[in-house]
Amino acid sequence: MTPRRAYRSATTDNRRWDEFEHRPGDIFVCTPPKCGTTWTQTIIASLLWPHGAAPGPVMVLSPWLEALFYEWSEIRARLEAQTHRRFIKTHTPADGIPFFPDAKYVFVGRDGRDVFMSFCHHREVFRNELRESLNARALAEGVPPMPAWDGDVHGFFRGWLEEASLLHHVATFWPHRTDANMLFVHYADLKADLAGEMRRIAAFLELEPPASLWPAVVERCTFEAMRARPAEIGSFWNFEGGAQSFLFKGTNGRWRDVLTPAEVSAYVRRVAEILPPDAADWLERGSRGKET
Repeated sequence: MTPRRAYRSATTDNRRWDEFEHRPGDIFVCTPPKCGTTWTQTIIASLLWPHGAAPGPVMVLSPWLEALFYEWSEIRARLEAQTHRRFIKTHTPADGIPFFPDAKYVFVGRDGRDVFMSFCHHREVFRNELRESLNARALAEGVPPMPAWDGDVHGFFRGWLEEASLLHHVATFWPHRTDANMLFVHYADLKADLAGEMRRIAAFLELEPPASLWPAVVERCTFEAMRARPAEIGSFWNFEGGAQSFLFKGTNGRWRDVLTPAEVSAYVRRVAEILPPDAADWLERGSRGKET
């Protein structure tokens, strides 16, 4: 077995997988950050509890396994206590997580330029006191700290593009796209046809909500419905403004009014350096065509 690659940051540590105890049927929501993670978790929760009676907030039921916001002992105890089918969030690339043949993996992607715009807002509203406490631990362990947001969008873009963590993340999952227990989902496809994509996810997870409940199952997962009932999604305690700040816009294309033509060209070149053409095309457009 190939050893898993170590991925550590001020906010995450994938070494936690070493102590994770898998159960058959586990579902893993595998996404680069800002690609629709919470949306996908909400979709899965709505499919698992089609009557709308989920036993807790989505982000509590579906913990982010590597997140250093919570002690590993707390996350592990929470997962061990669950008697329902578990669904777990990870932001770790494919070469840093285990693959279990009797688990299901849902990978979600999004045009990198839209990811970048969402990341700017994420950095802006992330609570400073939490960032400082995470950075203190990171520096003590020799891990790079999370930079504070200084409002310099173009400077942030240069560093983000050079690091290209999103593109490398997609590159690690791309060879798995035809695995029987892997489903690729794209943010633009969810935007274009939420009900259709939810049916595809349900079929992959072997879930079949009653037909009479289907309209409500889908409605719970619209962006507007999620913003209207934040307590059912999560506390969003780590962001200034809470849920209304975290569930911000949910739109694509904002980069067109922000990035310069030179920056867009640089992004296209960077994508071509890291991703094969079919992966690059999927990341930009999904299967239905990128919305305009």
